[in-house]
Amino acid sequence: MREEKSNNPSLPKKNKKQGWLWPAIYVGFSLLFVGMIWGYNAYVNTDDEVAGDWPRTEGVDGSDETDLAVNAQNETVKFPFDEDLLDQMTVIQDFYDVTADEETRENSLLVFNQTYATNSGLSISMDGQPFEVLAALSGTVEEVNLDPFTGDEVVLKHENGLITKYRSLSGILVKKGDVVKQGQVMATTIENDWNPTAGIHLQFEVLENGEAVNPRDYLAF
Repeated sequence: MREEKSNNPSLPKKNKKQGWLWPAIYVGFSLLFVGMIWGYNAYVNTDDEVAGDWPRTEGVDGSDETDLAVNAQNETVKFPFDEDLLDQMTVIQDFYDVTADEETRENSLLVFNQTYATNSGLSISMDGQPFEVLAALSGTVEEVNLDPFTGDEVVLKHENGLITKYRSLSGILVKKGDVVKQGQVMATTIENDWNPTAGIHLQFEVLENGEAVNPRDYLAF
């Protein structure tokens, strides 16, 4: 018996195009959404990497060394001792300045073995008592010279081009290459054989462009 085809028009014919149209649209939107998320993440990561490309260095205490250098350039010279002791301080020998009055020039002559030498800094005393010597500016220790005759010495080089010298010291706490901050304790004063009349004192000098200048030009002594 032959099977007859149904000619019933009420049965819908299957449309092959409608079968894959909606899945394709869904997949397309999904890919677009994923692409937008990926693009956003890539953009954010790129910004972070660019920001991280700037050179940054941190000091041993976690501070930014670049900031420290900038701050050091903006510093002004401070007293090489605790300012609370200012009332006890005496300049017993002055910087030799040919333009100064006669009394000041006489007070700036150092005498040793009946020989005179001009003072290239200030000889500072605290009632003849030892006192702590502080860094007048932030800087790097360029030299530590041990000489019991003239007194041990620390030489600091600073960001602004100045050099400061501290002599007639004992118990030096820094070494060559150390970076010191303004106000940091470096040593204690002592007497020496080169300038015995000064007793226990600090010989403090400031050099500008390699030449000794009057520390009074930087400090209100």
